[in-house]
Amino acid sequence: MVANKTIDNDIDALFRLPLAEFIGARKTLAARLKQEGRTEAADRVKALPKPSISVWAVNQLYWRHRNEFERLVAAGQRFRRAHTTRTAKAGELNEALDARREALNRLSDLASALLREGGHNPALETMRRIATTLEALSAYAVLPDDQAAGRLTKDLDPPGFESLAPFIRAVATTRRVDEPARVPANKSAAASTRTRENSLAIKEAGRVEETRQATLAAAKAALRAVKKTLVEARSKATSLQAEQKKADIEVKNGEQRKREAEQRFREASAASAAASVRAQNIQREVERAAKAVDDAERAVAQAAKELESLSRT
Repeated sequence: MVANKTIDNDIDALFRLPLAEFIGARKTLAARLKQEGRTEAADRVKALPKPSISVWAVNQLYWRHRNEFERLVAAGQRFRRAHTTRTAKAGELNEALDARREALNRLSDLASALLREGGHNPALETMRRIATTLEALSAYAVLPDDQAAGRLTKDLDPPGFESLAPFIRAVATTRRVDEPARVPANKSAAASTRTRENSLAIKEAGRVEETRQATLAAAKAALRAVKKTLVEARSKATSLQAEQKKADIEVKNGEQRKREAEQRFREASAASAAASVRAQNIQREVERAAKAVDDAERAVAQAAKELESLSRT
């Protein structure tokens, strides 16, 4: 029992991850279970398919917005009870349908936010599939195909009218014990048949309206998501345009500074070259002056010798 609870917790954790991490985490979990000798559990994990983006979003609603999720399920249960009860009043049906529609709209908005937060596009078809699966979750008493809330692996469709017909017929053909028989049996049977037919028609119309409302809710949620995305895109575009203008100015200023620096470099290079020429000229003049000094010193020395020689003579 403890081992089963542990693997259930591991699987729950797997379905709570970002969608991009699902495959890697599934492989890691299956490998760990196999290493622990829990082959059956490892095979169970390996068999789990990666959810689609719409199914992933519905699972995240279950894990991250449980209160809103349970409101939808509760509203669906109320509607289902009212829908299959002969004595249910139109006000009860409408009240349950309104609560269900409100919960569906709220969850659709939350799903759109979750998709954007996860880096996914809340496209119209994705939002439609999310709304359809949410509608199915609220309509089913027991989910089909071993599906479970928070661990869904595929999109769900709401149960068809034919799945409710046995309950409707059972309720429709039930008579009160104290109801007096006021007409012959054949007329009573015909009236009962007409009553069942009318009940079926009313409930079929309710199911069609329910589906239409769910589709409409999905379209509205998708429209809100697209509008929000458009506002965000426009805001980002405006911000980027401002940054682009600023960058253009910086590039222009940089090019101007570059040109000025190049001009200063050319001027400095010219000045350096001129200074180098002057230095070379001065060096040559210094060398000539040093030579002249040497020549003069030799001339003085020679003249001194000649003077000294004349003095002795």
